[in-house]
Amino acid sequence: MKGYTSETIRNVALLGHGGCGKTTFLESALLATGVIKKLGKVEDGNTVSDYDKMEIEKGYSINTSIVPIEWKGSKINFIDTPGYFDFVGEVNAALRAAEAAVILVDAGAGIQVGTEAAWKACERYKTPRFIVINKRDKDEFDYNKTFDELKAKFGDTLIPFSWPITTEIDEGLKEAIAMADDELMEKYFNGDDFTDEEIKNGLVKGISDGVIVPVCSSAFQLGHGIEGLLDLLLAYVPTPLQHGPYAGFNDNNEPVERLCVTDAPMSAFVFKTIVDPFVGKISIMKVVTGKINSGSEVLNERTRKAEKLGKLFFLRGKEQLELNYAEAGDIVAVAKLQYTLSGDTLCDKSDIIRYLPLDFPSPTYYIAIEAADKGDEDKMGTGLNRLREEDPSFVVERNAETHQTLLGGQGDIQLNIVIAKLKDRFGVTVNTVPQKIAYRETIKGNSDVQGKHKKQSGGAGQYGDVHIRFSPSKQDGLEFSEELFGGSVPKNYVPAVEKGLQECMDKGPLAGCKVVNVKAVLYDGSYHEVDSNEVSFKIAASLAFKKGIVEAKPCLLEPIMHLEIYVPDDYMGDVMGDMNKRRGKILGMEPQTNGGQKLLAEAPQAELFDYSLGLRSMTQGRGTFEMKFDRYEEVPKMLADKIIAQHQAEQEA
Repeated sequence: MKGYTSETIRNVALLGHGGCGKTTFLESALLATGVIKKLGKVEDGNTVSDYDKMEIEKGYSINTSIVPIEWKGSKINFIDTPGYFDFVGEVNAALRAAEAAVILVDAGAGIQVGTEAAWKACERYKTPRFIVINKRDKDEFDYNKTFDELKAKFGDTLIPFSWPITTEIDEGLKEAIAMADDELMEKYFNGDDFTDEEIKNGLVKGISDGVIVPVCSSAFQLGHGIEGLLDLLLAYVPTPLQHGPYAGFNDNNEPVERLCVTDAPMSAFVFKTIVDPFVGKISIMKVVTGKINSGSEVLNERTRKAEKLGKLFFLRGKEQLELNYAEAGDIVAVAKLQYTLSGDTLCDKSDIIRYLPLDFPSPTYYIAIEAADKGDEDKMGTGLNRLREEDPSFVVERNAETHQTLLGGQGDIQLNIVIAKLKDRFGVTVNTVPQKIAYRETIKGNSDVQGKHKKQSGGAGQYGDVHIRFSPSKQDGLEFSEELFGGSVPKNYVPAVEKGLQECMDKGPLAGCKVVNVKAVLYDGSYHEVDSNEVSFKIAASLAFKKGIVEAKPCLLEPIMHLEIYVPDDYMGDVMGDMNKRRGKILGMEPQTNGGQKLLAEAPQAELFDYSLGLRSMTQGRGTFEMKFDRYEEVPKMLADKIIAQHQAEQEA
C-alpha cells in the first residue's frame, strides 16, 4: 500500500453493540474495493478483522483491529472495536486515534446497551459521529420506527440521510445545516435556497461540531449501502488536519497543545499494542505531527530511551502492508520496539512532548488466581506482564496481607480471556480461588497483664518481666508509651519491649489478622542482673500481648467500601433492594443531568466481590459504579464467629 498525505486520510472508529454488524461491514467494504474476493463470515471464522484465534473460537471481537480501506484516491483507517462492555478500554483508545465514529445499530434489536455506551463515549471525547441502521434486509426492519427510537433517546441532532446529497434537501436537514452557521441561518429565515457548496460546508461544520448526526440505513450482508457510506465518510469526516489540538505536556511538565500538521518535528502516541507469538510486539500509533520514517531514531518520552524504528507498515487485520513513511494524522505500526508500551509518546528529541495518557477505567471486578502447578508461579507472573503490554486495561495486584494474586478488570468476560490467553500463549494453567478479605482485629475493652519470661538452661539464662496496660487507641497501629519508675525495667530494654509488641500486631488471636488501634503502656516489671537481655524482654512483651488482647474484648473488623452507583431511573428499586441484601446502606442520591440517578452507598467489601456482575444483570448493562475503601467496621457477631471458626479449622488442618 502506498503512503497517503494528511488531507487524504480519514480515521474512523467503528462502535456498537456486539453483533450489530461492524465486522460484516468491513468485509463488505473490502469486497467492494477488491481487496478480498469472497465475503468472510464471523461464524465461519474467516473475516479479516476478527483474525485472533480466540475471536474465531468465541465468535465475537475481543481486540481492536485496524482495517484501512482505499477509496477514490483516499484512505479510510477503520478502527474496529469490540462490542462487549468489558472492553471499554479498547473503545476509549480507539476514539483517541479517530476523527469520527460510526455507530452501527442492529435494525432488529434497536437500541442496545452497547449503542448507549458508544454514544456516551463519543459525547465524552466530543467525537463527530454517524449512525448506521444495519440489517435492513430483516423482515422486522422498520427504518422510521428505529429512527424515532434513536431520536427520542439521543436528541434532535439526529438527521435522516440519503446519499448523494443535493440541493433538493428536506426541511429538517436544511434547518440543521442552518443551525451550524450564522450566515446560513439568515438565508434560511429569508427563505433562500442553499447552494451545493453551502450545503457541503454547513454539513461538514455541523457534523464536526456535533450538532448534526447523520443517520443512514444499510444491509452490509448483502452489500447494500457500502459505497454510499464510504462516499459519505470521505465527504464529511474531518481530516486529521481539521482535528482540534492534542493536549499534552512539554519537557518542563508545562501544559501544551499540538495541532496535527506535517511541517513540524515528529510526534506520535501508541494507542494499541499487539503481542504476536511469531513477530513479537507490534506497536500501533497515531502520528500527530511531522512525518515518521522507517529506520529513523525517536525518543520514548516516558523512558527517555531512544528507539530505532524498523520497517513501518499498515495493518489490515493480521496482514502487514509495508511502507517507508507515514504523515501526520495517519495510523501506522512498527514491530519490536524495546521500551515502548501503550500510552507512550514517541517524539523528536528536539521537541519533547508527552500526550495525555490513554483513558482506561478503574477495575470494578476482581478474581483471585493461582498457578495450577506451583512451579509455574514465575511463568504466570511473566505471562501476565506480557499480556498487560497488550491490554493495559486489566491489572495484576499482589495482596501482601492475604498473599493472593488478584486480576482486576471490567467483568468476567475480559478476565476469562486473560486466563485463556495465559494458557494458550504461555502454557500456564491457573485456577480461580475464593478471594480473601484483609480483616483487622482490635480491642473494645481494657486489660492489665503481666508477661514473664524465665528460662534456665545450665549456662546463661533468660529473664524478662513486664506489666502492661492495654486499651483502645485512635492511632491506626500501636500506640506505645512507658510510665516506669524506680528502674524496675532498665531504659535500654524498653525498645525491645516495643519491638516485641509491634511484631505481635501482625497476627491477632482471633483469626490471625493484623491488629490495629491498640494502646500499650509499660508501667512496671523486673529484671535480672545477669540473665536479662533484649531477647528476653521481647519474649516477655509478646506473652503480655497475647494475654492482654484476649482479656481486652477483642473483635473482628471488616473493610467498608464507599460506592457511587450510576443507575437509570427504571432500575432504582432493584438496585436499592440489592444493596440492602448486601448489608449495605443508601446514603443519598443525586439526579444526573443526562438522566438517571447517582446513588451514594456503603457496604462491606465481603459482599461486593460480584457486584459488577450483579449490577450489570440488574440494569441490563446500563448501570455503572465506582468504589473505594472508606473505613473498617466491626463484623456482626454471627459472621465473626464463622470467620474465626474457619480460621481455627485451617490452622488445625
